[in-house]
Amino acid sequence: MSGCAKRCKRGMVKFAISLHKLVTGTLIKDKADDDLEMYTVSHRPEGLDQLEAQTNFNKRELQVLYRGFKNECPSGVVNEETFKQIYSQFFPHGDASTYAHYLFNAFDSGHNGSIKFEDFVTALSILLRGSTREKLQWTFNLYDINRDGYINKEEMMDIVRAIYDMMGKYTYPALKTDTPKQHVDAFFQKMDKNRDGVVTLDEFILSCQEDENIMRSLQLFENVI
Repeated sequence: MSGCAKRCKRGMVKFAISLHKLVTGTLIKDKADDDLEMYTVSHRPEGLDQLEAQTNFNKRELQVLYRGFKNECPSGVVNEETFKQIYSQFFPHGDASTYAHYLFNAFDSGHNGSIKFEDFVTALSILLRGSTREKLQWTFNLYDINRDGYINKEEMMDIVRAIYDMMGKYTYPALKTDTPKQHVDAFFQKMDKNRDGVVTLDEFILSCQEDENIMRSLQLFENVI
C-alpha cells in the first residue's frame, strides 16, 4: 500500500476521533498496524473523469487513491464486518465495533451495506478538501443515527458510549460511570440553542464554528496528499 494511502487511512481515524474530543475528553494512546482483509464481491468504480468532477481531487490524486484502495481491497468493496476489523486493529485495547458501525453508515452513502471506492473517495474529498460547512455537515450526519435531521440526547449518548468502548482503558482522565452523561449534557447545553431537546444542523454548525478546538480539528487533513 502506498505511503499516501496509509497516511489517508490513519488521518481518517485521527479526524474522526478529534472531532469528538470536546465531547469525550479522550486521547488515543496506542494504535496497531493497519493490515486489512476485504470483502469478496467484485466492484469497478465510476470513471475517473466523473469522480474528478464530483470531488475535490484531480485525476492523478484519484489514481493514487484508487491504487491504494485496490491494493488493500482487490474486490473493490468493503462490508461492515471487515470495516469493524479495520477499526479493531487501530484500537486493540477497546471494543471499536459499535463506533465502527456508526462510522460505516456515514461512509455507506448508498445505504446498501457496503463501501465502494466512490463512497470512500467522496467522503475523503469532503474531509480533506471540503468547505467548513461540508465537513461539519458530514460530521452531523455521523451523529444523526436515525437520519431524521436532528441529533437527540439518545443518539449522542450512543455515540459517546461507543467512543468510550473503543478507547478502552486508554482514556484520560480515567472514566467514571456518569462521565458519558456529563459530556452529553454539556454538549446539549452548548449546542441546543432553543432548548427544544434536539440539535439541528444549523445549531450544530454554529456551535462548532464558535469553538476554536473544533475548527483546528477540521484542519487535520490538510497536506495529507
